[in-house]
Amino acid sequence: MKDVVIVDYGMANLRSVQKAFSRLGVDATITADPNRVSQSSHLVLPGVGAFADAIAALRSTGLDQPILEHLRADRPFLGICLGLQMLFERGLEDGEHRGLGWFAGDVVRFPDRPGLIVPHMGWNTVEHGPAAGEFLGGTPPGTHFYFVHSYHAQPTEPIAALTCDYGDGCVAAVSRGRCHAVQFHPEKSQAAGLDLLGRFAALKV
Repeated sequence: MKDVVIVDYGMANLRSVQKAFSRLGVDATITADPNRVSQSSHLVLPGVGAFADAIAALRSTGLDQPILEHLRADRPFLGICLGLQMLFERGLEDGEHRGLGWFAGDVVRFPDRPGLIVPHMGWNTVEHGPAAGEFLGGTPPGTHFYFVHSYHAQPTEPIAALTCDYGDGCVAAVSRGRCHAVQFHPEKSQAAGLDLLGRFAALKV
């Protein structure tokens, strides 16, 4: 039985994500209970704010371990924005902070250079990366999504599923197995975002 759960660690626009699923007829549960997270078939980790605060909140609430257990079990997982960034080994915002370590690589700030506005905010198109696969590959190249971020992931393994043209290029989504994560906000991306969330909810366990 499908059971979509949204992780509540105190730093995310949870209701917006839940309402987006609701528009699709999907009943998504928001919870801060590690046991409830462990029971989910489909897990969503959203996030806004600072990497250090978010990863500390996950660990202090005991939510980091059931998230990792879900990933190791290869059940459907969707990270959103900061929820993508925390999957990496290190976040370099205001110092060096250890992430969940599911993916190899760092999360770094966009460089300061003429013509490059930081944060990257607004609509941008995406293109397929080498790890697009069946799920994220279902997003047509050139689709517009809504971004808000000053830091971006730099994977050291071939997991880029979607990219966008910003600076020297930006990883817009990563994927390995049934773990998928997007830097943009599908809940703010109108029809394209709803399509992505609907396809995620439909993934088989």
